[in-house]
Amino acid sequence: MEKNHANYRDVNENPCNMCMPMGGILAFKGLEQSMVILHGSQGCATYMRRHMAEHFNEPIDVASSSLNEKGTVYGGEKNLKQGMDNVIKAYRPGVIGILTTCLAETIGEDIDRISQEYLREKGYGDLPVVTVNSPGYGGTHTEGYWLTLRRIVAQLARPTEAHARINVIIPNLSPADIREMKRILQLMQVDYILLPDYSDTLDRPYQKPYHKMPEGGTKLADIAAMGGAAATIQFGLTVDESMSPGHCLASEFGVPLYNLPVPMGIENTDMFINLLVKLTGNPLPACLEQERGRLLDCMIDSHKYNARGRSVIFGEPDNIYGVAKICLENGIYPVVVATGSKNPKLVKLLEEKLAHSPLRCTVLTETDFTTIRKQSRGKANIAIGSSEGRFLTEKEGIPLVRYGFPIHDRTGGQRLLSVGYAGTTMFLDRITNTLLEHKHNHYRKSMYEMFYLNNQPVEEFFLESSGEQHDVLMQSEPRH
Repeated sequence: MEKNHANYRDVNENPCNMCMPMGGILAFKGLEQSMVILHGSQGCATYMRRHMAEHFNEPIDVASSSLNEKGTVYGGEKNLKQGMDNVIKAYRPGVIGILTTCLAETIGEDIDRISQEYLREKGYGDLPVVTVNSPGYGGTHTEGYWLTLRRIVAQLARPTEAHARINVIIPNLSPADIREMKRILQLMQVDYILLPDYSDTLDRPYQKPYHKMPEGGTKLADIAAMGGAAATIQFGLTVDESMSPGHCLASEFGVPLYNLPVPMGIENTDMFINLLVKLTGNPLPACLEQERGRLLDCMIDSHKYNARGRSVIFGEPDNIYGVAKICLENGIYPVVVATGSKNPKLVKLLEEKLAHSPLRCTVLTETDFTTIRKQSRGKANIAIGSSEGRFLTEKEGIPLVRYGFPIHDRTGGQRLLSVGYAGTTMFLDRITNTLLEHKHNHYRKSMYEMFYLNNQPVEEFFLESSGEQHDVLMQSEPRH
């Protein structure tokens, strides 16, 4: 489709994403006794450490090969080997993750060869090293996260005897969400392997003396056993097969893969719980049934407020799909859904779910916050996403419910609970209360008439991707 150059900007201004190595670091932090080294300039490691430390409010150690001008010209092999020496000496890790940056990828560094050669030279044959090619220009932090998980599985999983454990592979959730997932699995009496698990490593209890390597994380022995599991549950509906660890386990070891949406909202959480009942044969615990009832009660209590909500949702693909489902279930109809990733699967999934929405929704991929602001102006009265969306409040007056990564202008981002029946209830309360506060602060400036639907039998559903706009006509009965 030909671009409309009058409205097309060949520039990304305040992008709705971060770079691939950032996501790779998050994935590695979910492994027991792991340490990460970035093969690139010192500034990359410093930026990512600071970015993560401000969100999780924890010390984040990331090593760097510190490539400089000389290493860029003559190669950075010496720098990487020296960096691995220092990491082993300072941390004595159980596994080392090596991620490349833009600089290392541009000069064509072969990190597989360098790392294997280093292990042979030093006699560290039993030290696991996982390498990931992750240039910042190769994708977003979401792609870096999933690609790293696939490389971890591909390099550390081993052929093993079949067993009854279930692999559970999760997207970038908060440590509080991970703990809730583990609680649900334990209530359902599931013997599971969770990957990655940074619920303790990135949200550790206070302890003295300080430990460089925090306790917790997925055990390497468990990752090795993933190839013999009875099934894999992967919360990655939008993940491409080339980056899917669940697909890797299915193709290499024959482990059945169940790809589910993030368990947010009634329908998505029901899918997860029902699958656990099917796989284990165990009944639904009474406490989960009660939590589901409380969520339904919460939806009933808040529907009269949420019906006025018109949302702009942004963030990582699988996460915003879960948020969109919560909004659709509660009448907070999305008017803009946006991600920095190029993700046609997300577009298709949203197209199916938004088909019955009475409002026109703009779906943006590979986008930036300047575009999100433009598309949200005069349409939305609530925003849901990371603290990067604070400009929607400052510039457009749209209140922001903080969710996802990163959250830099508030404390406790690592403790925000949003999954499962209990987490959805808490999340929905945060959304509803934000709408109420906005209403009370602007009582005489109600935007309701702006969102009142006319008798239009056909709504246009706009999808914007890579600077292109596609029109899909969907029949919809008007609502009054």
